[in-house]
Amino acid sequence: MQGFSYLIIKTHADMRRYTPQNQLSFESFKTPFERKLDPANKWVRLAKEIPWDECATIYLRSLDEKVGRPCLDARLAVGSLLIKHLKGLSDRDVVEEISENVYLQYFVGFSSFNPDAAFDASLFVILRKRMGVSEFDEMNDLIISKALGLKHKEKREEDKPKNKGKLKLDATVTDQMIVYPTDLGLLNRSREELERLIDLLHQSNNSQEKPRTYRRIARQRYLAVAMKKRKHKKVIRKAIGQQLNYIKRDIKIINTFWDECGSHSSPFNFRDLKLLWVIQHVYKQQRKMYEHKTKSHPNRIVNIYQPYVRAIPRGKDKTAVEFGAKLGVSEFEGFSRLDHLSWEAYHEGKNDLVNQVQRYRKLKGYYPDVVLCDGIYLSRENRKWLKGKNIRHIGKPLGRPKEISPYARRKLKKERGMRNHIEGKFGQGKNKYGLDRIRARRQDTSQSWIAAIILVLNLVRWNKILAVLVFVIYQWAFIFSTFMKLLSKRLHQISAWVKHRIHLKNIFQSIPEIHMT
Repeated sequence: MQGFSYLIIKTHADMRRYTPQNQLSFESFKTPFERKLDPANKWVRLAKEIPWDECATIYLRSLDEKVGRPCLDARLAVGSLLIKHLKGLSDRDVVEEISENVYLQYFVGFSSFNPDAAFDASLFVILRKRMGVSEFDEMNDLIISKALGLKHKEKREEDKPKNKGKLKLDATVTDQMIVYPTDLGLLNRSREELERLIDLLHQSNNSQEKPRTYRRIARQRYLAVAMKKRKHKKVIRKAIGQQLNYIKRDIKIINTFWDECGSHSSPFNFRDLKLLWVIQHVYKQQRKMYEHKTKSHPNRIVNIYQPYVRAIPRGKDKTAVEFGAKLGVSEFEGFSRLDHLSWEAYHEGKNDLVNQVQRYRKLKGYYPDVVLCDGIYLSRENRKWLKGKNIRHIGKPLGRPKEISPYARRKLKKERGMRNHIEGKFGQGKNKYGLDRIRARRQDTSQSWIAAIILVLNLVRWNKILAVLVFVIYQWAFIFSTFMKLLSKRLHQISAWVKHRIHLKNIFQSIPEIHMT
């Protein structure tokens, strides 16, 4: 029995695997670079289908061909932005990834593998400044037109082609990566920045005595309220009043310093001057809300570093207010377009529907057959306009409800369910590609960030279509090759049978006839 158990233990292989470090060497590591690239790789497929020449023309419009140093290659610039959002990488990680991945280097236009960094990561800020919403929108139309096989033809106003297609409309908010704004936190951050500016003024003019700012007491009073789990309204209001007084004192100190300096140059750079201007506006807004005991103000600033961000009321279950840009997006056949981008809250029914339908006609040459949208889009004016263009909608009819047939009821229910496609696009953009985490710090670069993600969503959709086409082609090729093999085998059998029959016939003909007497 012991011998049997010993035999079982010896015959079973060890499931734990590890290669000792002394058996690995850099020189003996094998690389696949002597082999060709895989044509089925997604980066190879995208590189083959993207209209690089047209995209390069759009990118190079913002550059002067006679002024400045030679720019980065246009395909490398555009391709790097696409890689960043397709893979969800930071600016530094994109540069490292390109230097390590041979497929990415082929995608951005390299002729051979280069392990060096293609450019410095800080150049991404300049690329986002050059590539705005209008540039990405043009590229988006190029991608959609090529994917759907659209041909641009000049349409006359009297031409009335038949309405075709389903256009889905919806709006969403792309959250900026900022601290969740509260009045007390905003005032505390403004006070700390003012104290930093006072220190800079004092360092530039040491002849004057440094004024009292009571920053320690102000910090303690802020933390005494901010650290509480439950804050009463009266306690918050008292703390806001205290911070407003500290800010008022600091602004007065800065103005006095400047008056006494006279002709001396300011120690503030452009960023500090802009920050001081923003803080003064924040102080005026907060002071007015404090005195009138209100919680709203026109063009209310919620972040001193990104003063263009506004609070967008949404009324969702997750949060009632979101902080970022509001987008008006249209979707058809799986492709999305950014039709409206605003940092202020707006009513979709007044601004979006007609413009989005007209943009659909400009791209495809005809109006949609049906518009799938929320009831907020369907004002009386929009309903009248859609009826004049012979475009259906899925909204609830005005007036008394009319009886409809079971078939029409099922069709209406199915079309209303199709509007979920654009909701899925928003979920894909926010969960996968960071559409709800815009990390840019400038207004123009934030808009470029958003437009790039919309373009990436269409590239992902197109890549899926190409993958399906490749799969179908391979399947049909396999079926055709299998059929040809079977046909060849069957023809060979038939040929052998025919030869056998001819051989038998020749044998029987060679035998002399026997005459029976």
